Amino acid sequence: MSVQVNLKVNLGGIELKNPVTTASGTYGFGEEYASYVDPGELGGIALKCLTREPRPGNPMPRIAETPGGMLNSIGLQNPGIDLFISEYLPKVRKLETKLLANIAGNTVEDYAYVTKVLDEAGGIAGFEINISCPNVKQGGIQFGTNSEMAAQVTKAVRENTKLPVIVKLSPNVADITEIARAVVGAGADALSLINTLLGMAIDIKTRRPVLANKMGGLSGPAIKPVALRMVYQVSQAVKVPVLGMGGILTAQDALEFIMAGATAVAVGTGNFVNPSAPREIVEGITEYCVQNGVKDVNELIGAAW
Repeated sequence: MSVQVNLKVNLGGIELKNPVTTASGTYGFGEEYASYVDPGELGGIALKCLTREPRPGNPMPRIAETPGGMLNSIGLQNPGIDLFISEYLPKVRKLETKLLANIAGNTVEDYAYVTKVLDEAGGIAGFEINISCPNVKQGGIQFGTNSEMAAQVTKAVRENTKLPVIVKLSPNVADITEIARAVVGAGADALSLINTLLGMAIDIKTRRPVLANKMGGLSGPAIKPVALRMVYQVSQAVKVPVLGMGGILTAQDALEFIMAGATAVAVGTGNFVNPSAPREIVEGITEYCVQNGVKDVNELIGAAW
């Protein structure tokens, strides 16, 4: 007799049909991958980051392949919140999956504004807050590297929506659990981690950095051990669910994150390597549960503690 597996999980108040989502910036607004994977087969998708004003992004080249991963310095290129709502949101709403609106800003006021406008527009399940952005009022210090500033952003977002708020943590800090506790204390319903690690590559022929912006975010399998460690630490340091990401390409990768304490996982760079990866990971998690007599995927959360 076959085992009936429950794959449903609750991510800070967002009911997901399964624990597999896609990471912001790697899946566009969902339609781009529809010919490879039906978004309806996934627990949810995080939309490409949105800001108050349109952003052209950083100069090219802004992507570089590295051993075990990739560097990117896209610069949060996006159409801006107004154009997104008028042109993209009507189409995005039709996708049969939970939508996480990833937002960013240069000031606390930017975050508050984008949250309020998107909340009023409707159609999304929750917010993912990208705090790996420079605070222009504080000399360019990243919100995500300072617990007080991270809390201020979280509080501003929390005050402008009743929807679940997920704060995306930067790994470029001395103690990620300190930032985690600060944003949870300010009202975060869940956390997502990790964002990219800061890295660079140099072209020995030109003797110059490969990226025009010199440095960029490192993602892919190379960062998985770091991401796994941080998910393990943070999931035990706070009482809210964690969305784990960082080098997830296979069901085994995803299961490791779940056992480390993640309630759900996000596939990022893996989408570029294998556009069908998210669907295959859902299938792989199901197969693992059947083979091991696990009736509810929630039983695996934090199993490695």
